[in-house]
Order: sequence, then structure tokens, then C-alpha cells
Amino acid sequence: MDIWEQLYQKAKEQYHPEEVSPFVYAHHVVCALQAQDGQIFTGFCIESASGVMNLCAERVAALNMYQQSGQTVVRRLIAFRDRPPFGGGSGMPCGACREFLLQLSPENRNTEILVDFDRRETVRLEALMPGWWGWERYERA
Repeated sequence: MDIWEQLYQKAKEQYHPEEVSPFVYAHHVVCALQAQDGQIFTGFCIESASGVMNLCAERVAALNMYQQSGQTVVRRLIAFRDRPPFGGGSGMPCGACREFLLQLSPENRNTEILVDFDRRETVRLEALMPGWWGWERYERA
């Protein structure tokens, strides 16, 4: 079983869409990521009637990684709804998640994001964020 299959299986465990309350819906998008040291962390999307409280699966997984291990570098990431990424933009993190990952560590520019499970096609985060505004701040730090 390769790393992408491992990540898929771990994320799939989190997939069980449910209404938590009349205001909150969860577990309809899931994510698994591999941290720098090889550990796998998961997360699921949670949305509420007030959009500012929504959390994407990718950010939840990254926050779980940081909270549980103190790590900030993500080597690989898979995110999906009811089936693994199948190309055509499926599996892509939203802009807020891309931004959060880059702000978490400059090394996350190299994060491999799975965009097609069957073909094992990936894209690096850096390719999704051309001309990112934060590089100058990292250079000054």
C-alpha cells in the first residue's frame, strides 16, 4: 500500500456527512496529511449557518498536526468529498487553506497535493500560489 492509499484510507474514516445541529453540518469533506516526520493527521470540514465559523478539512488536519505534534511542515495532502480526487480540480484546497499552509511554514511550498488518485497525479502548493505576497516577509524574518 503506497502513501496515497494510506492517506486515502485514513481520510475516508472521517467521511460520514451529518447534521450536527440545525445549524452545523460536518464530515462532508475530509483530509489526511503526512507531516514532515511521516505521521498522518486527519481533519474534516465543519460548516455552520455563520460562515466565519466554518473550518475546512485541510486546515483542521493541519491544526491537528500542530496541536498534537508541534509540527508545521506538510509533506503530502489528500482532500475529497465522497470519492478520492479524480482530476478536473477535485481535491484542491481552497484559497484560505492554501494561504494558511504557506503561512504555517515556508517549507509547505513543497507540499504535494493529490489531484488524481488513480494516476497518482500531484501538484505542489507553490504552483497554486504564484507571486505569493508572503515570501518577502519570510526573507526578512
